[in-house]
Amino acid sequence: MSVPAANRFERRRAVTRQALVRAARQILAESGDTSASIQAIAQRADVGFGSFYNHFTSKSDLFDAAVHDAVEEFAQAIDERLHGVDDPAQRLAAGVRLSARLAESHPEIMRILCHSELGRICAGRGLAPRARRDVEQGIAAGRFAPVDPVIALSALNGSLLALLELWFDKSEVDIDQAAATLAEMLLHMLGLSPDDARDVARSSLSAAA
Repeated sequence: MSVPAANRFERRRAVTRQALVRAARQILAESGDTSASIQAIAQRADVGFGSFYNHFTSKSDLFDAAVHDAVEEFAQAIDERLHGVDDPAQRLAAGVRLSARLAESHPEIMRILCHSELGRICAGRGLAPRARRDVEQGIAAGRFAPVDPVIALSALNGSLLALLELWFDKSEVDIDQAAATLAEMLLHMLGLSPDDARDVARSSLSAAA
């Protein structure tokens, strides 16, 4: 049975769009320089120049899509490792620590995050809604103090970006230890006692990894 022409067309469109996103992700990971011409992006993606405007209205639109694609891939990788972890405090702490570990296995994504504007990372897809969910569930369960979720999310996103920059700069800091310390500080900020924050932030990741 032959594939309907409409299905073949949509499949080709999806392949072309993903090729453009992939090219933009490579550029963001290499330098973060979004000044590359549309022609250069199309050549890197191995698609025709005219194909660009079939999918994106501007380079900014494409690079936003590339960041969202990378962040969503990153968030899904963390979700897989947090399957079955119900305590929002454990999810938040493990998410921070797993982010540090995933830096080694997903270096392109880490470079994209470090080269990108915080506003793009904090947009409505990927990490942000998951972190907000954990904060709101923690507040509802009495695990966290009744803080403004938007402010808490801003603090979490800024802290995570700072952690990733430590990895990107290849500093002498032990990134695993830094992530655990950061998770402990964030949990204490959200209302856990010092002892509880330390225990949760430094518990084994074996169940989540």
